[in-house]
Parts: sequence; structure tokens; C-alpha cells
Amino acid sequence: MTNQSQKMTSRRQIANVSILGTTQLHLRNPRIVAWWSAAFPGFGHLLLSKYLRGFLLITWEVVVNLNANLNMAIFYSFIGEVDKAKEVLNKEWMLLYIPLYIFAIWDSYRTAVDMNNNYKLAAREDAEIKAFNISALEINHLDKRSPLNAFIWSALMPGAGQLYIHRIVTGAFILIWWIAVICCSKLLPAIHYSLLGQIQEAKAVLDIQWTLNIPSIYGFSVYDAYVNTVENNKLYDWEQSKFLKRQYQDEAFKMPMKDGRQRRNRMYIIATFEHDNYLELAITAMEMKGIKKEKILGIPLDKRGESRRLFDTIHYSDGLSLLDLGAALGTIFMLLGSIYGFVLKWGPIWWALIGLGFGFTLGCAIKLITTKKYEKHRSHKGQASEVVLIIECHQEEMEMTKSTLWENHALGVSQLDFASG
Repeated sequence: MTNQSQKMTSRRQIANVSILGTTQLHLRNPRIVAWWSAAFPGFGHLLLSKYLRGFLLITWEVVVNLNANLNMAIFYSFIGEVDKAKEVLNKEWMLLYIPLYIFAIWDSYRTAVDMNNNYKLAAREDAEIKAFNISALEINHLDKRSPLNAFIWSALMPGAGQLYIHRIVTGAFILIWWIAVICCSKLLPAIHYSLLGQIQEAKAVLDIQWTLNIPSIYGFSVYDAYVNTVENNKLYDWEQSKFLKRQYQDEAFKMPMKDGRQRRNRMYIIATFEHDNYLELAITAMEMKGIKKEKILGIPLDKRGESRRLFDTIHYSDGLSLLDLGAALGTIFMLLGSIYGFVLKWGPIWWALIGLGFGFTLGCAIKLITTKKYEKHRSHKGQASEVVLIIECHQEEMEMTKSTLWENHALGVSQLDFASG
């Protein structure tokens, strides 16, 4: 038997904060993961942080697709030129392509289910998280960032959203891969001609084989950055809640009421906060000014369901992403716009953008309508209180305590003065 004094650790990890990024277990929709593997083999595995498997499958997809002329065959098939599709397709490479394509979809789905189960077990074990990692090369720590910012940066330059949330491996890979694809596809000259209204020149300059890779890469980059920002924010909240419960729920804390009676000759300050660094800055500042640790009680609040929002924020996430279907349909319609744009008047660039906007809007609208039944029909405006602090202090410490709380962005501060009751 192990010694009872030996420190017990959880069997599973729920997250790892390294200098290359934050890797974590969280609940994922296996169908969405499988969809991204179908859109581009390897992307589903990147969503699961299975980097080596993902990079291997992506490399395989590029090599085999290029040699099979698969994208060209898809293009000709969609515009109705089936004979050209048959002519351009390399049968040997195509037969090599099919088995591993199916494997990528199946394996990503299976892995997502398995990782969901492991997440549940790790959460039940109350796995510990190391929230800060510093080395000679880099610093990484749990923090809260804006999902909308991640979305925008990835939309402007795929890979930048991942770098924003410190997913260095994925960000560097997507950034390099994106540059390679737009160079090989001649996308930038085509955009230039399209903006000048020279549609025929734009069609002529684009390389179709490489162009059809763009919708999947673009859609995945935006979706991956957004979803991982949301999940990192949830992880921060969870870790900080564990910290408060462990460090600031001392059994010796004297509550304002005992046996239904007010405690006389004691003053209490009550404040509400969001989960962020300012909460801990406020607590440590009060400790430095003489408020003892056992005089501070931190109470993380559970969140009720609220109305669905299209975009999560630093302070709010409903755990039900409306962008899953939007990103998927946006990618599909962007691909269709790219294909049919070669035979339509406005060209592939404009029709790809139209398809992206239409598909994204349609997907978000469908998801919003279908998730209405999960709402609690409770209005919510502004920022929500996520943590309650109760501080016991002397009268001469009251103003200092309140000032410290306000300086660190408390949402609300009040006092209970039983001494004058």
C-alpha cells in the first residue's frame, strides 16, 4: 500500500501548457471533426491536437491529390465535362487515395469519441493544471482572449489567429501552408485582376488544381482559431475556480451570519468579478496591504444557460458553438463558388466570396434556429458576475479594501456593517 502522506495525483491530464501552446482535452462533436477530415484529410486530427498524425495525412493528401489530378477531375465533373474529368484523372494514384481518405475520416471520428470519454474521466478526477510555463525561448500561460479577434485575424491571414492564442505548431504550419498554396494557385494576381474588373485575366491566371485547396484551408483556419480560443477561455475559468476553492475557502472564515444571527463588531466587503487576472491581482493586493488570507472567501459561481450568441466573448461562452455549421457550409459554398466562378460572369474570386458569405450566414442561421429549444429565455445584458468575494476587515481597512477592488475592475462592491447595527 502507498503511504497515506504521499501526494496523490490524477491519472489523466486535462491540459498541458507548454512553450509551443496549450493542448487540452475538451468535448468535441465527432461529426464536426469527421467533416473537417473529409474536407481535407488531417484537419480533423489537428482539431484534436493530434499533430503528427495530422501533418502526415495532410502531406499525403497534397502529394497524392496532386499526382492524381483529383482537384482538376472534381472541377470538370462539377461543370459537367465528365469526359475531361476521366481524361485528366490518374487512376493509379486515385486508387491509392481512396483507402487513406476513408481512414482519415473514420480515425478522426473514433479519436474524438475516445478523447471525449477521457475528458469526462479527467474532469471527474479533478485533474490539476499547471497554468504557467516559462523557458529561455518562450512564455506561455493560461489567459483569456477574444474569440472574435481570433476569428478576424484568421480571416485576414490564416494562421495568425492560432498565433494570437499561442498555438505555435498549428499556426506556423497553417501560415506556411497558406503561403505555399496562394503562391502556387496564383491567388494574389487573380484578386488584383478581379478588383480591376478584368475577370478573364483572373480566370486565366489561376491554377485550378491548387485553387480548390483554398476553401478548406481558409475555413479550417478560422474555425480552429475561434473554437480553441473559446475552449482556452473555459479552461482558464475552470483552473481559476479550482484555485479559489483551494486557496480562498478557509474553514476558519467567519461568515456574516451564524445560526440566523448577525455577527456583531465585524465588517464585510462583498464584491463580484469575472474570471480574469484582475481578480487575482485584487486578492494579492489586499493581502499585501494586510488583509489575511483566511479573511478572504472566494466563491466561483456556476453559470445558467443563456440566450445563444453568434460570437462568444472573453467573458461569455455558452458552450454551444453556432459556427460549426456556418464554417462547414461556408467552406462548401466557397468551393462551389470557386468552381462555378470559372464559367460564370463575375469569376472565381467574387463567386468564392459570395459562396463563403452565403454558406456561413445560412449555417449560422440554421444552427441558431435549431438551438432555440435549448434556451432558458433569460435575458442577459452586459458582463456577468462569475465570482463573489467576501472580505472580513476592520473599519479602518474598509476604504482601502473597496478602493483596491474597484481599481482591479470589480463589477460591483458593497459592504455589510454590523458594527453600527
